Amino acid sequence: MKRSLLAVPLALMFSVAAACAPADDSDDAKSDSTASASQCAVDQLPLTTDGKLTIGTDDPAFEPWFADNEPSNGKGFESAVAYAVAEQMGFEKGDVVWTKVPFNTAYQPGKKNFDFDINQVSITAERKNAVDFSKPYYSANQAIIVLEDSKFADVDSLEDFATASLGAQIGTTSLKAIESLGTQDAPLVYDDTTKAALALTNGQVDGIVADLPTAFYLVAAEIDGAKIAGQFEYAGDEPEEFGLLLQKDSKLTPCVDEAVTALTEDGTFADLEQEWLATSQDVPVLK
Repeated sequence: MKRSLLAVPLALMFSVAAACAPADDSDDAKSDSTASASQCAVDQLPLTTDGKLTIGTDDPAFEPWFADNEPSNGKGFESAVAYAVAEQMGFEKGDVVWTKVPFNTAYQPGKKNFDFDINQVSITAERKNAVDFSKPYYSANQAIIVLEDSKFADVDSLEDFATASLGAQIGTTSLKAIESLGTQDAPLVYDDTTKAALALTNGQVDGIVADLPTAFYLVAAEIDGAKIAGQFEYAGDEPEEFGLLLQKDSKLTPCVDEAVTALTEDGTFADLEQEWLATSQDVPVLK
C-alpha cells in the first residue's frame, strides 16, 4: 500500500526490500508439508471457480506493484508475480480472474471470494490467526516521505522525527512502524495512500510512511516537491515480508507454497524485482 529512484520510466524499475514471521509448530508443519503432484493438479485444486484462479487486490492498484491500475495486464511487480505463480501452478493467463478486495478487509476472518490475494500484505503473527500466508515473495524497508522544504528534509536519524506528525494508510505495517518511533503525536491514519499523500501536500502532516517502493512511486509521480528523507527497517516482532494471502486453513495453501518456493529458488522473483523495482542504495538509512 508495495515500496533509489533516479530515473522513472513508466515501468518504474525499482529494487528493494518484506521475511516470514516465525510460525508456530502447526504453521511450520503445514509449510513444510509437500503436496503431491496429483493434489496440486489444476483439476484437483479447491478453487473459488472451477478451472479459474481468482486473485484479489485493492483498487486503485498502485505502481510499481501494478501498472495503469490494471492488474490483469501482467505489468508491475505484483501483477508479474501473480502470473508467475499462476503459470507455475498450471494456469494459462486467460484462466486468471481478478477481483477487487480493499486492503484492510483482505486479512479479516471469514470466507474469501478469491483463491489468493496479493497486495503488499505483510506477514504478521496477528494476521496469521485469521488467514493463511504463503511463504514470502518479497521483503521491504519502510520509508519516510517529506516535502523538500520541510525542516525534516535533511535529518540524520529516526530520533529527529520525535516532534514530527507522521501518517500512514490504515491497517498497514507502515502505521505500526510509526508507532515504533515513539513520536510525541499519535500517527495520523488515512483510508489509502492517496489520501495520505494529499495530506502531506496540504501541510496537514509533516511526513508519511510507506514501504520503500511505494515511496519511490509517490515521490516520482504523485507528490510534487517531495523527497524520501530516509529508509528504515521495521521488524516489530517479526521480519517484514509480503506473502500471498489465503483463507484460513485453505487446502490450496500447500500448492501455492510449492509454487512460491520454486519461483524463489529458480530466481524468477529476483528477476522480477530487478525488472520492476529499483535499487535503494541512494536512500539514506535512518537508525
